[in-house]
Amino acid sequence: MNNNNNEKLTALWTILSNALPPIGFFLYFKHKSQFPKKARTALINGIIGIPIAIVGGYIFQNYILN
Repeated sequence: MNNNNNEKLTALWTILSNALPPIGFFLYFKHKSQFPKKARTALINGIIGIPIAIVGGYIFQNYILN
């Protein structure tokens, strides 16, 4: 059976999957069969990271670089 300690995504991977969505998607596919809660957390953070990256890139490009 699964160990409950391994079912939670660590803070480092949570931040990385939010900041870099491809990491979240990779972690989802890596852990989806063995650790479904960990995989779901990584997927949600990856999906949330996409609009944040778009808005951050727009602000950076239009207001900070000009």
